[in-house]
Amino acid sequence: MNTHTLQNWFNTYKEVSLFGRYITPDHISPLLDLLSLKTEIEQIGLSEDNEPIHLIKLGNGSKKLLFWSQMHGNESTTTKAVFDLLNFVTDVSNDLAKTILKECTIYIIPILSPDGAKAYTRLNFNQVDLNRDAQQKTQKESIVFGKLIERIRPDFAFNLHGQRTIFSAGETKHPATVSFLSPASDLERSITPGRKIAMEIIAKMNTVLQQFIPNQVGRYDDGFNLNCVGDTLANMGVPTILFEAGHYSNDYDREITREYIFYSLITSIEYIATTQITGDRYKDYFSIPENGKCFYDIIIRDVMLKEKNVDIAVQYSEELVKNSVKFIPKIVKIGNLQKFYGHREIIGKKRTIYNENVTVEIVPEAKLLKFHLNSELFLIESTKS
Repeated sequence: MNTHTLQNWFNTYKEVSLFGRYITPDHISPLLDLLSLKTEIEQIGLSEDNEPIHLIKLGNGSKKLLFWSQMHGNESTTTKAVFDLLNFVTDVSNDLAKTILKECTIYIIPILSPDGAKAYTRLNFNQVDLNRDAQQKTQKESIVFGKLIERIRPDFAFNLHGQRTIFSAGETKHPATVSFLSPASDLERSITPGRKIAMEIIAKMNTVLQQFIPNQVGRYDDGFNLNCVGDTLANMGVPTILFEAGHYSNDYDREITREYIFYSLITSIEYIATTQITGDRYKDYFSIPENGKCFYDIIIRDVMLKEKNVDIAVQYSEELVKNSVKFIPKIVKIGNLQKFYGHREIIGKKRTIYNENVTVEIVPEAKLLKFHLNSELFLIESTKS
């Protein structure tokens, strides 16, 4: 599969009704209605606030693949890519789609935390992180998911998430636009047969992505926590792949990243459908650099503040306002930031920095929508999705 083919497929199958960061059950409901005419859709349970949780089933092959997105409600990029994927695999004229559905049975939960999606929060209705509830299963969503695992016993698990703009691919100036992880199955982080299979699939996806975003793929930390869903599945011996949709330059809507997630999904599913994966090629996984935390959204460099020469880091705070996600710039650090990078950098040239309102101090946690360097005005306006 070449890059041109992938690009054409994305342009063909992109679900244009889904855009931006705020994706809720209301957004996907009409899409589920349309999909129900082509494939099997089942309500498998209710959330803590009694929102339905749906399961989409496609294909009748022997290899069982389970995908779930928006376990954290504010991590929606992979949900968009999942619906792009669904448009692809339900196209009866596409030969690869037909092969996939012949070899695989695909199960997809498009939004596991519908309450979190509506509120645009990492937590569910009861303020519980579902990705720390895999063992105790205190929440309805966790119980629903656990029962599904017991019922279908997946051969491959795809845990779809999003990550903050702070992450870099290694300790470098390259953002981690996409990150992957084969979760550990024990405290020793043993390289088990299941992990090797997951690692081989991730290495395959990385090979493809390097043609699009060289040096912008990262490897997520594999510290073990049995309370996490991916670690629990790995502990059960299920080859599990964690996706983290990250930042691409100026892509706060995550529409460009969405495209790379689509490429990754297609690549991984094709590989599973057409290859007898042994895990023998797992070592290439370790060529992917482990994520660093080298980025801020904005760095204002080399300015004078209270007669000191400093750098100022600004990070966007994501806030849901009238069904729209606003990105509010806030100061998070003041000091020497030479070891960090900004997705946007403003060079102060030792000019004195003043807030838009000179009576408001430039301190951590303060908003910084406008500021002056000497007499020159700069704008860091909040954006919205």
